Amino acid sequence: MYKDIVIVSAVRTPFGRYCGSLREYDFFDLGALPMKEVITRVNVSGEQVDEVYWGVGDTSVCKDVYTPVAARQTLLKAGLPAETPSVAIDKACVSAMSAVHYGCRAMVAGEIQCAIGGGATSFSQEPLIVRGLRWKGFRIGDVKMQDPLFALGYKDFNPVSVDTDNVASEYGVSREEQDEWALMSHQNYGKAWEAGKFKEEMMVLEIPQKKGDPISLNIDEQYRPNTTSEKLAKLPGIYGCNGVTAGNAPGLNDGATAILFMTKAKADELSLEPLAEIVAMSSIAISPLRMPEGPAFAAIKALELAALSLDDIHVMEINEAFAAVPLVSMLLLVDKDKTKARTLHEKTNINGSAIAIGHPNTASGARLIMNLMYELRRRGGGYALAAICGGLAQADACIIRVL
Repeated sequence: MYKDIVIVSAVRTPFGRYCGSLREYDFFDLGALPMKEVITRVNVSGEQVDEVYWGVGDTSVCKDVYTPVAARQTLLKAGLPAETPSVAIDKACVSAMSAVHYGCRAMVAGEIQCAIGGGATSFSQEPLIVRGLRWKGFRIGDVKMQDPLFALGYKDFNPVSVDTDNVASEYGVSREEQDEWALMSHQNYGKAWEAGKFKEEMMVLEIPQKKGDPISLNIDEQYRPNTTSEKLAKLPGIYGCNGVTAGNAPGLNDGATAILFMTKAKADELSLEPLAEIVAMSSIAISPLRMPEGPAFAAIKALELAALSLDDIHVMEINEAFAAVPLVSMLLLVDKDKTKARTLHEKTNINGSAIAIGHPNTASGARLIMNLMYELRRRGGGYALAAICGGLAQADACIIRVL
């Protein structure tokens, strides 16, 4: 359990659809947007940031593919001092939450007082890959290219959708339940956006156009307000899945997130108001075939570290890597009691999650934290729990408190 580590600023870009409005953003420029904004909002100079921890899952989108030191290039673009140490973290979808976790560990160790944690992803910039030409002596004929986004997952394992489908079936989570959850994600997001709930966390982007005025982007492009049960039911399973479809899974999205956090003593020194206290964080790993269970095990560990129970949690988000992930994890949290799980639904993903918001995977973990933080502040305080799974079944959880 942490003590006296507080968040003082948190912001993200809108999340773009695959090949949507953010498709032409350079990877470093995209990440620099919230990294710069998060300190500007609270008038903190870059010299106050001791370290940057940055989620980066795919360096092939970087202009320097080989060891791009992506965190460092991003912080330099953001205007932070060249003397700022940084590290890029690749834990797939867990990366941005782990970025905050590692910063907290350094604060507990007494090594730093202030850090930025977050991450960026640009699926739209993903290149096609040609392998082997360097040493195969290619001279003539067709060249075979690979698309890293096809059957997204890991070449020595199943696509992550297939593993999710298998675990969901084992838990008795039906296709209909997954579609129902996906529809709810879009509906909850729509209500939250109409209520202005994302204005605090989301910076508005003015996107230059080749002709005409810039486009102002102030909404996540993955959101589909015309989603219906009937439309979802017509979609086929992906990669041979029975329950997992493109409709109850998130998109391949672009976006970036940043959280500025520090010791309470440092916040007092800078006369900054803490927005939330980081109570506990956890990281776990399980069998690579059982990814949907990961958020539950991470949540259980975080609750134990904080000496809290689910009854103490006022609002919760389990990232929708697929709709099956929160559905499986909630069942696991309540010993597979479906009646208790339905009760848990009422305080889970109340503003939508990745299916509606989008999932730029190495940025998402920080988004969960900031969305729950601002929700607690609107409610007047309480505890919130965020949990997210990552590739090959790692998972993180974070508990925050607003007084």
